[in-house]
Amino acid sequence: MGKMSFENHIAIVTGGSRGIGRAIVEDLSEKGSKVYFTYNKNDEAAQIVARETGSIALKCTQEDREKIRQTVDDIQKKEGKIDILVNNAGVTSDQFMMMMPDDDWDRVLNTNVTGTFIWTKAVSRVMLLKKAGVIINVSSISGMVGTGGQSNYCASKGAILAFTRSAAAEFAGKGIRVNAVVPGFIDTDMTTLLPRQIKRSSKERIALKRFGTPCEVAKVVSFLASIDASYILGQSIVVDGGLTTTIPARMN
Repeated sequence: MGKMSFENHIAIVTGGSRGIGRAIVEDLSEKGSKVYFTYNKNDEAAQIVARETGSIALKCTQEDREKIRQTVDDIQKKEGKIDILVNNAGVTSDQFMMMMPDDDWDRVLNTNVTGTFIWTKAVSRVMLLKKAGVIINVSSISGMVGTGGQSNYCASKGAILAFTRSAAAEFAGKGIRVNAVVPGFIDTDMTTLLPRQIKRSSKERIALKRFGTPCEVAKVVSFLASIDASYILGQSIVVDGGLTTTIPARMN
């Protein structure tokens, strides 16, 4: 296995201004890729990432279908290709099912699932022109195990795993590889907000007794995007420190 390089590669990372998304932008950029990343609200954070990594920040929400299609068209016209798509953008809106507003269900499913579908549909058309490309979907162990108070989030992340397998089968003979990364508890803004007791008990359930870092997830994404993973297709790679080998826990 040689040194991983993405020289002359064009990548799109959705939700790249913070957390896991930011780490993915940083790692792909460091390895030579020209990265376009999307963000929703925080202009200042996005510009910091763009400045520090040499990437290009694009304000584009997951629910704006026309903006997504136009963004992909603009990148294709400018660069002539898109080599990598990382569907990372996602939201949570936790509440017990009986008290969950319908709007919270719709927003989480539209952002996490429908957004992933629209990006994949638009980018795959560009990749098919070259008969080459890699699509990586970021799911969560919440899509594998049930967690109370997260029916919308669990449903969305489980759907992404099923979508990954379907897309992988559909594009397998067309030069496009599709896989998923499944993070567990990762040190991000979401886990920072967890109560201290929840953090302590969660770490006890993790075989490695610690939360992961965004960088540890990003490096798995980069591996799946590389030629070193050329025989990996339709898989969901769990990055959870051994959490799912022990006791299911509440996820964010």
